[in-house]
Amino acid sequence: MTKRKINKVIIGSCFLLFLIVSIIYICRGNILRHIANQRIVHLEQRFGLDIVYTDLNLKGINTISLQGLIIVPENRDTLLTLQSLDVRISLWKILWGNVRVKNVKMDGLVMNFIKQDSIANYDFLFLPAHNPDATTPQEENTSSDYTHRTNTLLNLLFGLLPGNGELTNLSISERKDHNFVTFRIPKFRIDDHRFQSEISIIEDTLTQRWSTKGEINPSERRLNASIYAPNLTVPYIHRRFGAEVHFDSLTCSLSQESSNGANTRLVGQSEVHGLQLYHKRISPEVINLNHGKLDFHLNIAPQAVELDSTSLIQFNALAFHPYLKAEWQQNKEKKKTWHFTASVHKPWFESEELFSSLPKGLFENLEGIRTSGQLAYHFLLDVDFARLDSMKLESELREKDFRILSYGKTDLRKMSGEFEYTAYENGQPVRIFPIGPSWEHFTPLDSISPLLQMSVMQSEDGAFFYHQGFLPDAMREALIYDLQVRRFARGGSTISMQLVKNVFLNRNKNIARKLEEALIVWLIETERLTSKARMYEVYLNIVEWGPMIYGIQEAADFYFDKRPSQLNIEECIFLASIIPKPKHFKSSFTEDGKLKENQDGYFRLLTERLVKKEMISEAEAVQVKIENLHLKGKAKDYFNPIIEEE
Repeated sequence: MTKRKINKVIIGSCFLLFLIVSIIYICRGNILRHIANQRIVHLEQRFGLDIVYTDLNLKGINTISLQGLIIVPENRDTLLTLQSLDVRISLWKILWGNVRVKNVKMDGLVMNFIKQDSIANYDFLFLPAHNPDATTPQEENTSSDYTHRTNTLLNLLFGLLPGNGELTNLSISERKDHNFVTFRIPKFRIDDHRFQSEISIIEDTLTQRWSTKGEINPSERRLNASIYAPNLTVPYIHRRFGAEVHFDSLTCSLSQESSNGANTRLVGQSEVHGLQLYHKRISPEVINLNHGKLDFHLNIAPQAVELDSTSLIQFNALAFHPYLKAEWQQNKEKKKTWHFTASVHKPWFESEELFSSLPKGLFENLEGIRTSGQLAYHFLLDVDFARLDSMKLESELREKDFRILSYGKTDLRKMSGEFEYTAYENGQPVRIFPIGPSWEHFTPLDSISPLLQMSVMQSEDGAFFYHQGFLPDAMREALIYDLQVRRFARGGSTISMQLVKNVFLNRNKNIARKLEEALIVWLIETERLTSKARMYEVYLNIVEWGPMIYGIQEAADFYFDKRPSQLNIEECIFLASIIPKPKHFKSSFTEDGKLKENQDGYFRLLTERLVKKEMISEAEAVQVKIENLHLKGKAKDYFNPIIEEE
């Protein structure tokens, strides 16, 4: 081929290419609208939507312009309206399959999420994805691949966040029946990846004004943002969860580090000042946290998410490194189950770091306490839901040269002497009486039948005189059972824990009470603030044994018309059996006041334990029968016919 012919071919090809590009450029608006309309039809059919717009076009070759967009779910309130939107994208990035928004101008975006009774205009957002072609194991694995899903989400996040832009007149509202919350942003401007804005929030009768600022850096895969306002109130939380959350400032940052093979690593920080939290299940009082901080290193694998132990949690003066891992694994039967691991190991640190950092409102009895010495803490929880019996639970707080310099709001030594005890019913005080000689029903430990003492101990806490307030194995077994029945059915409480709960704490069941209970038990037992004998004496004098029946003297009189020192074997075992359910003692009896046959197994068990403790002989054990128990006190009046005395 001659040089002239080659030149003609090149010129012709260039002209053809130019012609094709010119046609595409001239028809670019029609091509865009054709693609958009196809997608709109698909969305309308799939989700039952009515989507219309006034105009859709291309400005130049890389700016999409949209005017007058309206989205209305079928037979629902309008979900979204938009006056205008100009989006400038990176054409070069699109050619490589990577959407990157360079500049955005938006005006008049209004989104209304409305729910009336059980009907909402956003129900379609929660419809399950339907893809009949995704049936292969490989595609199913992809859907549960946390690395893939995380990277897809981050690519979308950093791809759509522009480096420059201006958003004006934004309004986002959520309304349910008569309650509502509205976010209004007059102007949100982004300059060279940095943004700053004011946000007005109206929730029912509350109006707030927040300030925000931050940085978006897609090239470095980094995002940080701050929100601040005096006593800022987090909206929607109270209505949805019954909680109240306030803070002065919140700063969050997130960056994605280079992936290592199939894994992704996220590094970030969250810091809050002036945090106030209230929820009745956490604490009956508002919890005040002056300063809290989380530095996290999150490793995401295809089937696991891990919070690395290099992460740091800090509240006030106390800081520690947590470790968490949740793994979605397959058992021998090829069923998927979770495996959770959590641990904290904090080596020796000054005790005041802990006690001066306790959030006000969370540990009422320990407010103001001062200590010296050092502490170390170790915690491990390993739960394989495929093999719950293999659970590991370890928790140990150790001390070195530890001393209580001064007590705070409550003197934790009060059980050592006479003190006033308040009994509660349904969270309300019903009786107040002293635990000591000034109470006519008080019974010293040496005046209580040794058989009763041992029966109660073997029923409630057989190792009471040997442990230091906690039985990790009992707590582990209780947690296993709770997970099996999927509710809090057992607590694994020792007598020490029951005693602290009743003497020092309110009866509200919440997380704060359990934490405070554990810390007070540790202080009393470790520092020997009250002797074991006195603690057991207090326990037997305050424990509830029936409707408004408190203490062993009232119990012995109510059931058997006896003194605590006169109780026989069957009577001691029976009293031990009803401590967990004192108000339901009648359920142990037939209508004519005889013990039910289903009580025989419990009587056999406790009898065997009394023999092993050499409290009774084998010969005496043979004579123990539920038929030997006869009610003689006022308790017999609860049954019909009235039981005749022997």
